[in-house]
Amino acid sequence: MTGLLDALVDDAGLFPPTSLDMPSAVRRHRADLAAAEPMLAHRFLCPAARIGEFLAELAPEDRVRIILIGGPDPAQTREAIRTVIDAPALTLAGIEWALAPLAPSASDADRPDATSGAEPMATALDVALRALAEGGAGPDVILFAEPADVTKAAALTAALAARRESAGRPLGLKLRCGGVLPELFPPAADLAAALVAAASAGIPVKATAGLHHAVRHTDPATGFTHFGYLNVLLASAQAVRGRSADEVASVLLDTDAGRLADLARSLTPEEVRRVRSGFASYGSCSTSVPVREAAELGLSGRAASPAGGRSPR
Repeated sequence: MTGLLDALVDDAGLFPPTSLDMPSAVRRHRADLAAAEPMLAHRFLCPAARIGEFLAELAPEDRVRIILIGGPDPAQTREAIRTVIDAPALTLAGIEWALAPLAPSASDADRPDATSGAEPMATALDVALRALAEGGAGPDVILFAEPADVTKAAALTAALAARRESAGRPLGLKLRCGGVLPELFPPAADLAAALVAAASAGIPVKATAGLHHAVRHTDPATGFTHFGYLNVLLASAQAVRGRSADEVASVLLDTDAGRLADLARSLTPEEVRRVRSGFASYGSCSTSVPVREAAELGLSGRAASPAGGRSPR
């Protein structure tokens, strides 16, 4: 299983429940870079609207790979892309964008390639792709598009697959697995169907929100039942193996840490390569908890990242 957990965790320290302020988030990321924990992707997730605030915290020697989180205003995200590209300290490692708020601008409606009556999600995808191109994002910069909810993931996957050749860049699907409200936690059957659709289409996935621990659990403070990051990664592995949505869902629902660890260890090197080509990473507000829990399960060699910051609830 060598490599299964490598570069799995993107730094989402700005986001709930950890919600670090920008100076603290930058200090933690700087320390994580120095510690060089292989399970961390060493990519910093930053909303497009806060890129100026992020830059203000950098020291002259800092070098950061950043993933921008697109906002509802395509022009603002386009300008943030340009800001990152022009900043010597930054490398643009990707864009994540929730498509639901996006709509063509008035000028878009007059473009010769505007499609009258186009399906809203496909149209929103075109708006995002245009913003990346106009912002100067290179052809290697991936766009992870997020559907309004997980039940729309299969339709978005089809739209991504249809634009794979014409997009001029890699495309991926972003899946929200939880949040601060109970309705943000998708049913296992719906999340499994999304993973199967993405694997069948060859569209890579990244996950976000709620994956605070390795294994499925109920948070005693909120009563919310969270998927574990290991559940989602291994469910994606089952989807890549061609398993049914029911079999994928059963992995998402598994609360047996030992059984999940054994499943991880059962993957061959070729399966690990295929799994990680289909599952890019997930965003975690803590950079210490994922590493510590992987070590406790015997899946990595280090007990914790020294700079992990506060643990989520």
